[in-house]
Amino acid sequence: VQLVESGGGLVQPGGSLRLSCAASGIIFGVNAMNWYRQAPGKQRELVATITAGGSTNYADSVKGRFTISRENAKSTVYLQMNSLKSEDTAVYYCNVKLPLMNYWGQGTQVTVSS
Repeated sequence: VQLVESGGGLVQPGGSLRLSCAASGIIFGVNAMNWYRQAPGKQRELVATITAGGSTNYADSVKGRFTISRENAKSTVYLQMNSLKSEDTAVYYCNVKLPLMNYWGQGTQVTVSS
């Protein structure tokens, strides 16, 4: 299983970024996919989840600003982040939980700063 994130970078407060996570080695369409983030000195936290059926769930801190989506034909999950705040600065990780193991991508850095 391989998860490869992309799309991070430096953005000003109020700006937008779209993260992508390309998955391989799994039957993508049957699995829920997650985005987590970890800020310096803090625990990793769940940001958003999308089920195989397309239902979504978000952390309270990002509701109304972030949107998770998936494109099964490309085995890719996205995280559209709008109205970014300095507190969104973190390394963002793609995640899939399979019955025997939990898989993570390498992470992509998002820095929100003026």
